[in-house]
Parts: sequence; structure tokens; C-alpha cells
Amino acid sequence: MKRIVNPWSGMEGYGCYGCAPHNASGLRMEFYEEGDYIVSRWLPRAEYEGWVDTLHGGIQAALADEIASWVVFRKLQTAGVTSRLEMRYHRPILVSQGEIELRARIVSRRRNLVGVGVEILDCEGRTATEAEVVYFVFSEKVARERMHFCGCRTEEETQCGE
Repeated sequence: MKRIVNPWSGMEGYGCYGCAPHNASGLRMEFYEEGDYIVSRWLPRAEYEGWVDTLHGGIQAALADEIASWVVFRKLQTAGVTSRLEMRYHRPILVSQGEIELRARIVSRRRNLVGVGVEILDCEGRTATEAEVVYFVFSEKVARERMHFCGCRTEEETQCGE
């Protein structure tokens, strides 16, 4: 697996709830590329509970939404916005049981709409939640101008301005 470098990490004012590394109340997700998949391992914390020891469904939706955006950043080298998010919860994710894994990949593409399939695995590797995220993808020019997107690379690749 190759670690993906966050292209906004040092940008002033950057505080994304999903992926900003210094957002104390955020999810602080990190991402890796594994073939067609973008992968994230994440440790649930008690402040993200819905019911006792159970990861809140809305937090799971935020995790799925965030990893879907990183599929677009890395695999399509552009940005966009979520158009639709559909969740299917199969089993609870217990906060006390440790790290979970998210796996996401492109499952469809029609013009500027990209379907991303997301799977959230519990600490035992069982599918706990599935999501389908439809992303409206910006042109490279719009992504650059509106979102300061300059490419999404792995640690082994050259970054913007280097």
C-alpha cells in the first residue's frame, strides 16, 4: 500500500472535518492506495458513539463520504462534491473493539457523475456498512480554482511545486 499525501495539509484555513490532521474534533483520516482501492484505517473514539459503545451511523456516513472524495482526488486527479449518499448498515461497529477499515473504489462513471462503492469493515474484517456515493466531478480547471487542487500523489511521487 502506498500512503497518499494530503495536498492541503499546510494550507492556511484548512480544517476539513474528515481529513485535516489538526482538526481536534474531526475524524483525521489518512488514506492509502492499494490497486483500484483507496483504503483508510481509522480508530473509533468514544465521542463518536451513538448508542453505548456503538459508532454513530452519521459518523459512518461522514467516513464513507470522505473516503469517496479521496477516490476522486487520487483516481481522477480532480475534485468535486457529493451528489448522493446511500448507506446500508449491516451490523453495529463497536467503538471498544479497535480499528476499522474502509475500502472504496470507482464502480460507475457517466459524464461528470462518478459512483464510488464504499465498504466499512469492523475490527474482525466483517462488512459492517456499505455505501454508494455519487460524486459530481469538477473539471480540472474548476477543481484548481475553487478547491486549490493541484494533484493528489503518494509519498513516492512528486508533489505540487516540487
